[in-house]
Amino acid sequence: MTDIDPDEARRRLAAGEAVLVDVREPDEWAAGHAPGSLHRPLGELDPAEFAARTVITTCRGGGRGGRAAEQLAGAGVDAASLAGGLRAYAEHGGALVRDDGSPGRLDA
Repeated sequence: MTDIDPDEARRRLAAGEAVLVDVREPDEWAAGHAPGSLHRPLGELDPAEFAARTVITTCRGGGRGGRAAEQLAGAGVDAASLAGGLRAYAEHGGALVRDDGSPGRLDA
């Protein structure tokens, strides 16, 4: 399993080369997430959904995202974990939003 730094992740996402899958719990997602990401809580992650995609997994700080990437890679999915999670993503200039488009946060 590979970690990918936030800048490279944003480049791949912008180029349409990968999809960002946020594996946090619903209350965490509601507080703020990366625009365009998919929400799949870790306990509900289905590797079959991503069989034909490159996936970058994330959570708040990287732990759950790493476990998700390992799970997906073990099932044959091309998966990497966002190094440092959404905290690092935001620190490197990545936007966080709520479902209504207002600014998001990570402190939920």
